[in-house]
Amino acid sequence: MAHQTVGHAVRPGLPDDPRAGVAEPTASCPVEITLATLRGRWTTLVVRELLRGERTYSELREALPALSDKVLSDRLAQLTEAGVLDRLRRPGWPPRVRYALTPHGRRLGPVLQALWDWGSDRP
Repeated sequence: MAHQTVGHAVRPGLPDDPRAGVAEPTASCPVEITLATLRGRWTTLVVRELLRGERTYSELREALPALSDKVLSDRLAQLTEAGVLDRLRRPGWPPRVRYALTPHGRRLGPVLQALWDWGSDRP
């Protein structure tokens, strides 16, 4: 954000960043990156469950019983690829896998809260 003494007022929601002045969406836009990361039904609910702590696949299935195995697998892969989740494999047989938010992924908590607040305050 620009400092007030630079000569122009700061407007909430309008970052002082050259990427904010584009005329069309770009893949490098931070908002587009965030929206792409959260794309797809169930993604925000999977993140919500992981904001509560590490979970196994089975624990996520139990917490979200209407979510199909295919969609859960897809969302976990998508979020892992985006750097939001870590897939933690524990030694032993059978192998145990837990999912946990990365530090970057944990930063989605306030983002989801802001989306919730905005959506619940609809006119």
